[in-house]
Amino acid sequence: MKSPIDAPRMTVRVFAACAAFALAAPAALADSASPLRISVIPERCVLQGPRGEQRIVVTGHYAGDEVRDLTQAATLTPAASEIVRSEGHILRPVGDGESEVTVSVGGQTTVVHVEVRDFGMPDPVSFKTETLAALTKAGCNMGACHGSPSGKGGFRLSLRGYDPPLDIMTLRSEFAGRRTNSAEPDESLILKKGLMQVAHGGSQRLFAGDPNHVALRNWIAEGQKLDAADEPDLERIEVLPRQRIFRDAGNRQQLIVNGYFSDGSVRDVTALTVFSSSAESVAKVDERGLVRKAGRGEAAILARYLDKMDNAAVTFLETVQGFAWNGSPEFNFIDRAVNAKLLQLQILPSDLCSDDEFLRRAYLDAIGRLPTIEEAQVFMNDLSDDKRERLVDRLLETPDYAAFWTMKWADVLRANTNRINAAGVHKFNGWIYEGVLTDAPMDQFARELLTASGSVYENPAANYWRSSRDPSDAVETTAQLFLGVRIQCAKCHNHPFERWTQDNYYGVGAAFARVGRKPGPTPNDEIIFPAAGGELTQPRTGATMKVHLLLTGDVDDEPGRDRREIFAEWLTKPENPFFGRSIVNRVWGHLLGRGIVDPVDDFRDSNPASNPQLLDELARQFAERGFSRKWLIRTIMNSHTYQRSARTNDFNKDDEIYFSHATTRMLSAEQLLDSICAVTDVPETFPGVPAGTRATQLPEPPADHYFLKIFGQPQREMACECERSSESNLSQALQMINGPTVHNKLRDDAGRINRMIEAGASDDEIITTLYLAGVSRTPTTQELETARTHVAASESRRFGLEDVGWALLNTKEFLFQH
Repeated sequence: MKSPIDAPRMTVRVFAACAAFALAAPAALADSASPLRISVIPERCVLQGPRGEQRIVVTGHYAGDEVRDLTQAATLTPAASEIVRSEGHILRPVGDGESEVTVSVGGQTTVVHVEVRDFGMPDPVSFKTETLAALTKAGCNMGACHGSPSGKGGFRLSLRGYDPPLDIMTLRSEFAGRRTNSAEPDESLILKKGLMQVAHGGSQRLFAGDPNHVALRNWIAEGQKLDAADEPDLERIEVLPRQRIFRDAGNRQQLIVNGYFSDGSVRDVTALTVFSSSAESVAKVDERGLVRKAGRGEAAILARYLDKMDNAAVTFLETVQGFAWNGSPEFNFIDRAVNAKLLQLQILPSDLCSDDEFLRRAYLDAIGRLPTIEEAQVFMNDLSDDKRERLVDRLLETPDYAAFWTMKWADVLRANTNRINAAGVHKFNGWIYEGVLTDAPMDQFARELLTASGSVYENPAANYWRSSRDPSDAVETTAQLFLGVRIQCAKCHNHPFERWTQDNYYGVGAAFARVGRKPGPTPNDEIIFPAAGGELTQPRTGATMKVHLLLTGDVDDEPGRDRREIFAEWLTKPENPFFGRSIVNRVWGHLLGRGIVDPVDDFRDSNPASNPQLLDELARQFAERGFSRKWLIRTIMNSHTYQRSARTNDFNKDDEIYFSHATTRMLSAEQLLDSICAVTDVPETFPGVPAGTRATQLPEPPADHYFLKIFGQPQREMACECERSSESNLSQALQMINGPTVHNKLRDDAGRINRMIEAGASDDEIITTLYLAGVSRTPTTQELETARTHVAASESRRFGLEDVGWALLNTKEFLFQH
């Protein structure tokens, strides 16, 4: 019997459901008009047991390869009603046998072949594959609720069902058995609280008759049984359809999720699947798996069922008024891939940047500093057609290139004195520098790091194992650096938003469980060696883990072989699905300000690549070219995509992810300080390094440099690109406007401005020199006239020129990469 508060709630839900159907119906009927043909997914299905079900997705095919989802408008008519019946687009069993089901919509028909098996056999609710899934979909076991380590209100569940023994104990045994009552299922506290029939701090999580409520109630009513020993395990799930591209008329897509079990059976598990969208501004998805258009663009729809995940890609295109492709040049395969995506989405790319913009951009991106005045003048006076390509080639052969990219790698390899002492930092930096300068292949770089043994001074790559002192640190660092995977969450429980499990985490860790360390022959030295023994135990199951290779599986030890070699060999194979994509994406992010996957070290199903074809092709060619870093940087910088202007047009002004224009971004802390020094010609002094050393050439971040710290220089404590802050803040503005670094360098008697005054240079010469040094161009007529006027009106010529320098250093053109 319904409680008094339950009836109005149910009335509201029924009314809302009817209203939603009424609103959706006209659109559904409109979409069904005159398809050339229709198709169904799946075309054949097996309904196992009396509770079996299968959703059918119906697609209309129209002229010009256009597709629309007609699932809601279609009619399903079984040939044998004694075998199968339909409820909307869901097929349910009636009795054993086979039947065809006719699907009709818009004057077109097709059939689904259905087989019903074991209709008369018992079909109890499975605790491990249904009850836990219901708790997960209802949100009862999420981290903010009862899935937190300490639970909520004295009730604790494992996070998203990763520990079934714990869950069965807390559900059946705790709280004097009041949580679950098999004699009177509706009196079970877990149901009454979820339905809000009694007070519940977590809000209403269940609704009478919904799939979550039905699964939980039936499991309780059946006696809260554990699964039989032969109950099949869920091995994987599949979302269908996997990809859909819609034009103007397409505004929704019904998804279904099928589960594949260890006994070979396939079951529809859509009802208990959790859905989410990677881009809510493009596509929203409800609890039934119905995707609705919210805007133009692309989205990945993530389906999660217990610890199994899959995703579908949905694209909603629109005809953009006035759009006409501008024939943007294609310098290489990068541009072809980028332009194909832009053309599909009707985003018009920007034009090529100017020579002075390219010059400054190339220097800052490739070697981390501004071009000198002489370098800028040489480039601007070069009238040859290939001067940009030749500039890139020259930059990649300079020591400045090696120093700058050494800094980038040393940041994420955590080369700091606290971890590997001062001597180790210098040795490690030297090793990284030599590899960058000589273009040591990236696979070799990774192998040498991961398999390094011996003295950390004689073999500096071994400092990797000085920074990573234990298997957990090694797992998380290696995964983030070379797989692009943030696997940290799987240390304590299965990853809540990704496919990685505790077994994956500790299996990868087993590869690093036999790294031995002992003191070296000289002070502060350390010897890294492969130990004879050492195992890693999965903390929840107590199992001793074999070495695990992601998406490949467990591997057996090879007697006498270092486990790290097994992992490194798998990692650096050209066909490895992680390594090449991770490296090219990281480099792309450094050069263009945003990764194809962004953040650059966060590959996951719910964070898809903005252009998967580009990423895959870039990784494939990177492997074909022997994992050459210089080839990769050169290829990206020589593309029209890299050389596009930051100036937007009406068709790409809202684009932030498809590379239709250059991304403006603040100079890094080191670049900014070096650039201020370059404009003022007053070098910064750092302790312990030769005079004239730039910030980008430092072996490690200085301990107490306020300017660098304020502008986000990382302290190299994390293997994450996120440690480097790129956010603007008030402290940065104050430093530039009134800070000692800027003012002292502008006013320095040995600085550029005073030296030029004393040498007899004119105001125009000094102003032009400042512009060339800071923004790699001469001032415009208006800029020059404004500066002249200010200097003439100043009480002191020197003060006036210093003001001009100060104003230049505070322009966006100087402060930002563009």
